[in-house]
Amino acid sequence: MDLFNNILYVSEVSVAQEAAFARAVALAENNQASLSVLDVVPAVPSGPRMMTDGTDLQKLQAAMVDARRQVLEALVEPYRKRLDIRIEVLVGTNFLKVIHSILLNEYDLLLKPAENPSYIERLFGSDDMQLLRNCPCPVWLMPADKRSDDACILAAIDLDPHGTDEVNEQLNQQILALSGSLALSGFAALHFVHAWDAPGELTVTLWSDDPGKASADYVEGVRSSHERALYRFKDQLQERIGPEAHSHLAPQFHLRRGAPSKVIPEMIKKLNADLVVMGTVARTGIAGLLIGNTAEAILEQVQCSVLAVKPPGFVSPVKLPDGGRPPQSPA
Repeated sequence: MDLFNNILYVSEVSVAQEAAFARAVALAENNQASLSVLDVVPAVPSGPRMMTDGTDLQKLQAAMVDARRQVLEALVEPYRKRLDIRIEVLVGTNFLKVIHSILLNEYDLLLKPAENPSYIERLFGSDDMQLLRNCPCPVWLMPADKRSDDACILAAIDLDPHGTDEVNEQLNQQILALSGSLALSGFAALHFVHAWDAPGELTVTLWSDDPGKASADYVEGVRSSHERALYRFKDQLQERIGPEAHSHLAPQFHLRRGAPSKVIPEMIKKLNADLVVMGTVARTGIAGLLIGNTAEAILEQVQCSVLAVKPPGFVSPVKLPDGGRPPQSPA
């Protein structure tokens, strides 16, 4: 099943990116999708037209754009005979220009090497996090030193035992479709992880004459409701991909008690996962809540590739300037 039709690869010149771009090419070929490559150079600060040494600032900006374009041409050249790859260099704020391009060209996947800044332990830099928060399409970030395919995919799902959370259900279905198809196409091991907890346990013990039994009964009731939800999700996966593919894929399902921000990173390490597929938006329609606190906490801890998705209906707060086309790179 083709997942993507129009893929955008965003260059990250601060790291080695040959492996990440090779992954983008393979993904485009497997999905019969178009592939574009984008880089963004910072704008030369406005001021006098001439620098003290006589350099024209417009020429300086154009030279910066040309230098980046040459880097992209060298990156793309080995694949020119395999794909028709479009190259674009824009000028401005990195994450804003990237999102402008996505809105304008209707890309359905952004793939990018992670910044991996040396001054913090986190894999993802400030532009990465802005894209994760604000990008309207799925964002796939990968370590620059990644040299192999995704042998193990972990999909983090948040199941509602009562089936009343429509936003979460839509997000889970996206995660199911993406992780299942990627695992099948890449012959990868697939694991689904759902974290649950029983927040009312202490309160139940205060109300009961037999606190121990009340606690155990309550916790088991909560656990079993989440287990049933996980079984329903398993059936949905089999229905989507078919019994034969499901048997071939043999996905594993993990039900773990604890906070997702702790459980998911632990499972990533335990399984030595290469790719984590997860949702990043807690709720839509709440001003300022563009990424869930749980997702933020997980992203602070992971060192593997991340494919982050948002539920249908998410609207990026970043808009095209004046509803028009973003400024183009100098000729």
